[in-house]
Amino acid sequence: MAARTVDENAEYGRTARRRTPRSSHGEWAPAPGRADPVGLLEEQNATRLPWLVPLRHARMRVSPFTFYRGTARIMAADLASTPVSGLDVQIGGDAHLSNFGAYASPERKLVFDANDFDETLRGPWEWDLKRLAVSFTIAGQNLGFPRDDCREITAHVVRAYREAMASFAAMGFLELWYDHVDVDDLRAAAEMDRAELDRRISRFQRRARSKTSLQALRKLTVRVDGGHQIRSDPPVLFPMRDLPAEYDVPELEAAALDALETYKTTLIDDRRWLLDRYRVIDIGVKVVGVGSVGTRCLVALLEGRDQGDPLFLQIKEAGPSVLEEHLPKSPYDNHGRRVVEGQRLIQAQSDIFLGWTERPGGAHFYVRQLRDWKGSVDVEDGTPDEARFYARLCGHTMARGHARSGDPVAIRAYMGKGDSLDLALTTFSEAYAAQNQDDYDRFLAAIADGRLECADTG
Repeated sequence: MAARTVDENAEYGRTARRRTPRSSHGEWAPAPGRADPVGLLEEQNATRLPWLVPLRHARMRVSPFTFYRGTARIMAADLASTPVSGLDVQIGGDAHLSNFGAYASPERKLVFDANDFDETLRGPWEWDLKRLAVSFTIAGQNLGFPRDDCREITAHVVRAYREAMASFAAMGFLELWYDHVDVDDLRAAAEMDRAELDRRISRFQRRARSKTSLQALRKLTVRVDGGHQIRSDPPVLFPMRDLPAEYDVPELEAAALDALETYKTTLIDDRRWLLDRYRVIDIGVKVVGVGSVGTRCLVALLEGRDQGDPLFLQIKEAGPSVLEEHLPKSPYDNHGRRVVEGQRLIQAQSDIFLGWTERPGGAHFYVRQLRDWKGSVDVEDGTPDEARFYARLCGHTMARGHARSGDPVAIRAYMGKGDSLDLALTTFSEAYAAQNQDDYDRFLAAIADGRLECADTG
């Protein structure tokens, strides 16, 4: 079938707007028979490493915002009953503000993009934008910002997304594909004191660029008999040799090595040749994030030319996306591949070692570098002005990923030039933040009454 023209795409978007008014996105009320949020978390826990589940609860317990970070499944179930335009894109699926950050491009530039794709799937762009907008509302509330500031910051997210989509809709396909955000773009986009901005960006660059394999070698390993081994640092890092007794460690190590060999076949030839120059030294289990705690996540230490040439690979379990309970399933048999292909479609530039693998007859995994100039924004501190700047940055970045994988002309036409969608999603975000608070209170009650086990993190 022939592709639609630009004018036809625009009319397609306007038709979707007549079918689903922008104001309808401001509505939020729990669907009749809404699933118990604590029950949804318990169901997820059933497939996770049982000795790490209490740590997951401990990390979610810290605040309503950290709880929100672990609620991708809860919110997906809620979003399934909300209005959509019918204009699908590749969505991240867990697009809260902490899942954006900086990393090194293959050209060794510090770039900014979305950085978590565990739940990625094709679906409504509104679901991603709502999850992002709500995260800014909750974060602002968590930082004690006045209500008017929280609403304005949330509106900034949507406006940035809308204005960026208008720009991307006017681009040629290749121009859009090559678009990315680097540090110079951050300086150009900022509306704050230039000296203060330069100070903050320079500090951010230093911190991000310090997160290399050599830094990980110092932090994650110990010297034993003249070589390096992954250190024991429970409850966040366990060498395989220190796993609980019920695990067959030799069998697990052999399976991990086999999985790494299978992973290499998913890389293009030059990167596989590069990786073949390294040898595996040690393997451990590493706890990452909030919502991911309890999933099987391995870290492999590899050595290249000598002990000063380390490479750390993260081998992270990938199960079915929580969105697949409500949207068409992934076309890929391996969920690690689902994550990788979604990441490549959404991100402007991706890790050269990104690939996937599986245990024979068992779990699926995706593989990437553990540390390569990784940088993130501190969400436990900041001013309303800084939050507005970050909101614009995240909104713009999300729009680019959606424009690459969807129809930017139709989405732009649907959103229009006014602030109707900004206001609607700000209203939705405030209402859903209240729902998150109620779910958080129920979560705390489940810990207090012993329904959920929670680790003591001191």
